[in-house]
Amino acid sequence: MPNRKRNRRVSMPPQMEGFKPFGIPMRELQSEVLFVEEFEAIRLIDYENLTQEEAAVKMNISRPTFTRLYDKARKHIAKAFVEGKAIIIKGGDYITDDYWYKCRDCNETMVSIKPADHCRICDSDNILPLNK
Repeated sequence: MPNRKRNRRVSMPPQMEGFKPFGIPMRELQSEVLFVEEFEAIRLIDYENLTQEEAAVKMNISRPTFTRLYDKARKHIAKAFVEGKAIIIKGGDYITDDYWYKCRDCNETMVSIKPADHCRICDSDNILPLNK
C-alpha cells in the first residue's frame, strides 16, 4: 500500500519565468518545462547546499521522493542544454505558506504573508499572483 501523497512545500518563487539559449529568438525554440517543485529541489541542493535528507524535510516529502524529483529536474535541464531548448519554469503540484506576486510593470517578484493588491516597489495594481 503506498504512502499518502504529501504536499510538496516550496518556500521561494523563481525570480524568472525561465531561460533560453543565447542568440535564438524564443519563437524559434522548443521548450522544456521545469515544474516549480523541481526548481525548488535544484535550489535547495545546488544553491543552498543542503543534503537530500535536509531538503526533503524542508519540502515535506520523503527522501526517496525528493531523489526522484531532483533527478527529474536534472534530466529536464540537461535535455534543454544538450538539445538547445528553452527552460520554462511553471506549474507542478506544490503548496506555499506565503502569497507570491509578480508586478507586470516593474517585474518585481514579491512574497507576502497576506494577500496584496499593489506592488510594493512601484505601487502599481497590475500584479499577477504566481501561486495557487
